[in-house]
Amino acid sequence: MSDPLLQVRDLKVQFFTEDGALRAVDGISFDIQPGEILGMVGESGCGKSVTALSILRLLAPSGKIVSGEINFRGKNLIQASEREMQQVRGNQISMIFQEPMTSLNPVMTVGDQVAESLILHKRLARKEALAETIRLFQSVRIPDAATRIKDYPHQMSGGMRQRVMIAMAIACHPALIIADEPTTALDVTIQAQILELLNQLRNEYGLSILLITHALGVIAETADRVIVMYAGKIVEEAPVLEIFERPCHPYTIGLLDSIPKIETDGTKRDRLKAIEGSVPDLMKLPPGCSFYDRCSDRMDRCTELYPEIIWINPQHRVSCYKWTNS
Repeated sequence: MSDPLLQVRDLKVQFFTEDGALRAVDGISFDIQPGEILGMVGESGCGKSVTALSILRLLAPSGKIVSGEINFRGKNLIQASEREMQQVRGNQISMIFQEPMTSLNPVMTVGDQVAESLILHKRLARKEALAETIRLFQSVRIPDAATRIKDYPHQMSGGMRQRVMIAMAIACHPALIIADEPTTALDVTIQAQILELLNQLRNEYGLSILLITHALGVIAETADRVIVMYAGKIVEEAPVLEIFERPCHPYTIGLLDSIPKIETDGTKRDRLKAIEGSVPDLMKLPPGCSFYDRCSDRMDRCTELYPEIIWINPQHRVSCYKWTNS
């Protein structure tokens, strides 16, 4: 394998409140390879979006990266100045947010908003930037692009607004796109089109994508590798096919069991399995495994210390006492 494009090492992010420190991300490490789509999956509140915002140093004022490294092309972004980060954001690393209506400026045309990035980072004249915006709209399959650049966000459908966000994300040919729940607000048909578009752009531009979602179905269609997060930690990581064929962590198994399945006779199962309980309070995490209260395979030792990472094979790791002999 080539050198990773992005390396995250022992990243810890906390939010400081009047009631104490909330450990939103608690010592995670992972790599993203050039040209790879890495899926990050887990319930709401598991630390996925905080991880994404940490990479771009866009945390809320109460949030702080307390330790770790985020190395992008060999440079630690945690140590970068704000001026240096401004050159990274939107230029070398772009982000597609969950709800484009709240991310786009309602009083600017969508064409001007995409052109603004080209003017800032590529130093293009406005006429050149708008011409490039039309080409970008065509590449993300927005019909009648020369006319649609004059539209305001409210004049476009949800799917078209998300395509505008993708056009903005690829405008400066970044090496990495972070897509945070890019299809959650869309219907199933449009969702499939957006996922197909992301895959096409990956192949066309050779870029890497960190795809954040709570839907394993989205991961199955798009990702090369999968990271499963729970309560601020990575509990499992493996190639996408292996996650579906051989899930190892009880949480991953629970997520897969909660997906509707078609039986061999063409009928659906009557009742879905559910993971009982909810994600624990990140301000009052237990000393042992955070999944203990919801786990059907729990043991006494799970309450003592958090389980270390066990490598099932060179590409598959899991944090669970089921897989250790010590």
